[in-house]
Amino acid sequence: MSLTKRIIPCLDVKDGKTVKGVNFLNIQTIGDPVELAAMYAQNGADELVFLDITATNEQRKTFSELVTRIARRINIPFTVGGGIVDINDVSLLLQSGADKISINTAAVLHPQSITDLAKQFGSQCIVLAIDTNFVGGQWYVYLNGGRIKTDIKTIDWAKQGVDLGAGEILLTSMKHDGVKGGFATEITRAVSEAVKTPVIASGGAGTMQHFADIFSEGKADAALAASIFHYGEINIPDLKNFLHRKGVEVRV
Repeated sequence: MSLTKRIIPCLDVKDGKTVKGVNFLNIQTIGDPVELAAMYAQNGADELVFLDITATNEQRKTFSELVTRIARRINIPFTVGGGIVDINDVSLLLQSGADKISINTAAVLHPQSITDLAKQFGSQCIVLAIDTNFVGGQWYVYLNGGRIKTDIKTIDWAKQGVDLGAGEILLTSMKHDGVKGGFATEITRAVSEAVKTPVIASGGAGTMQHFADIFSEGKADAALAASIFHYGEINIPDLKNFLHRKGVEVRV
């Protein structure tokens, strides 16, 4: 596992536009995902994540044509998620230019799909996205873009997903999402210590120090953020310089 920590902007896309909400609600339009993706690639992002946030709930496929347009403009690893169910979906997205695919709801409903996809395309292609919330003293897994609570405990599911073949975990704390009060360091650290694969922390970035905290206290391998990058509150070169000064290994 690389010692270099990764900074990953996220494009949440709805109806072909980049959007952002708070706690998965109050969705606002930001702009053109193709132009944003190109800007992030030029500005030193290590990877890019594209999530079609309503694909599963609306029971339709991710926009492969939009994926192609983004892939043509960037030269960094590119993860795509939203509405992915089977091998055909993954084949189409990889052919469209994605390097990795992110599965969430379909993986919980059909855990064997993680193994099937990992065997077909390799574990390095399969990112298990986990939307989680803290309820009654426990972190639980949520489905359909955070709309449906399950009785599955987050750490248990992370371990099972990796055992089934997931090559990476994308962990989003719904409670922290869009609030800019800091990442969920406790659950991120617990998941990072429970699995042998890289863990991407998502939800809560508001300051540069929050990134330093999630890498040190949260033991995350990568940190994902959206609105602070979209609105120019933090730019990636400045963030990397800050982390470098803090002793965090980053690709500058």
